[in-house]
Amino acid sequence: MQRQFVVLLPVVAIIGAWLFLQKYEIGGLNGLSVKERGTVAQAVKGVVPVRPGNTIRIGSFNIQVFGEQKLSDPKVADTLAKIIRKFDVVAVQEIRAKNPDFLMQFVRLVNTGGAQYDYVLGPRLGRSDSKEQYAFLFDMSRLEIDRSSVYTVSDPDDLLHREPLVAGFRARGAPPNEAFTFTLVNVHTDPDETDGELNALDDVFRAVRNDGRGEDDVVMLGDFNVDEAHLGQLGLVQNISYVVSGVPTNTRADHTYDNVLFDRLATSEYLGMAGVLDVMREFNLTQEQALKVSDHLPIWAEFSVYEGGRPSGMAALPAAPR
Repeated sequence: MQRQFVVLLPVVAIIGAWLFLQKYEIGGLNGLSVKERGTVAQAVKGVVPVRPGNTIRIGSFNIQVFGEQKLSDPKVADTLAKIIRKFDVVAVQEIRAKNPDFLMQFVRLVNTGGAQYDYVLGPRLGRSDSKEQYAFLFDMSRLEIDRSSVYTVSDPDDLLHREPLVAGFRARGAPPNEAFTFTLVNVHTDPDETDGELNALDDVFRAVRNDGRGEDDVVMLGDFNVDEAHLGQLGLVQNISYVVSGVPTNTRADHTYDNVLFDRLATSEYLGMAGVLDVMREFNLTQEQALKVSDHLPIWAEFSVYEGGRPSGMAALPAAPR
């Protein structure tokens, strides 16, 4: 009997492993993780890895009270420029500069050394004297922007303190007819009214998806001021997924505020790679130095440059059983 058990043990192990892999997949040798198949891989905190080919890295960063004072500090300004250069496009929140040329000056710093970033800047928004602006900063060598697609969401009932900024992009690196096109929706909720605003942002998500341009890849990202368990009506949008779960996104590492959301069925271009940039580790900063940069950390997610996630003519991978 003992010999029979020894013979059967490897067979049982193989069958068990096969059943495990039907339900779960193993991700990333750098920061090993196991996730249930059919779910969106979650972000991990750390440095930004080397980007694989044929991908677009989309980031979001609330740069706390981003204005002239931060650019006047050479170390802070240099760190901010280095952060931006790690992403192909970054949704930036909390720009509070009154100088209309402020962001142009910052982008010149980002482009020091030969980078090719450009930007779009939204209007100054807010109900108080402390107005804020959204922006998208993007690498022109990696992305094209459709400037006719840029708009601020209409909010006739004044449900949102800062109406989201919308912009459409197309990835470079693939034939234009095969390139990934997507719309970004830049969000910063008011921390005192998150419940009401999150219960309005689901309508914003649907409105942008149905704005007449025929773009189904809508990515809403930014500072939601809540974690993934408290997204309200926004979290109930059909097939909505988020990439940050259980990972702090603030510099003091005690709250999750920021996220990237999309329809997981429509946006099959998502590659399952996402992260929260550990600014202290990446740039060898103390927490005090990192807080001068921002009280938030940048977050990011990676997508294929190909519409649908693969070049045309490449056979689709078989769907995993659920």
